[in-house]
Amino acid sequence: MTRIILASKSPRRRELMELLHIPFEVIVSDIDEQIDYTNDLVKEIEKLSFRKAQAVFKDHSDALVIGSDTIVKIGNDVLGKPKNIEDAKAMLKELSDNTHQVVTGVTILCKDKAETFSSVADVTFYPLSDEEIDAYIATNEPMDKAGSYAIQGDAAKFIRSIHGDYYTIVGLPIAELYHRLKKYL
Repeated sequence: MTRIILASKSPRRRELMELLHIPFEVIVSDIDEQIDYTNDLVKEIEKLSFRKAQAVFKDHSDALVIGSDTIVKIGNDVLGKPKNIEDAKAMLKELSDNTHQVVTGVTILCKDKAETFSSVADVTFYPLSDEEIDAYIATNEPMDKAGSYAIQGDAAKFIRSIHGDYYTIVGLPIAELYHRLKKYL
């Protein structure tokens, strides 16, 4: 069996990988995760997923390495992890009664192949009151999440609609990854 490494520190990605019921290990890549916001953001997140996979692969070239990263964008603005409570509040107000995109880039890297792809999902929020935003921020859930929310957590009640893969929003388009991995295993 091919050794599989997930190059991600995200506990959500680890949980999603476990749904595949294939053995894997986690080795966190230690790279600069900056992207060029003036370029095509889908391509940039794909490049970042490749850099993550490559950083781990260089020391584990006998394995198949999966790198991944996710961004939240509204228009041309990228909503990263909030710097503080006020930043989280501003992001949630921007998402309120609006549609944004979540883009997850994935790279599969092994000895003789490299494959990079992305999955994009549109997410529309219901209108949020200041009280709802404050109560959500008080849970502390938004503070380490891109876009200041976790769809799989308490923010689930804010989502009006999703167009695309739910798991892309969580952080790893697991069905597409599974079907792509079949040719490697």
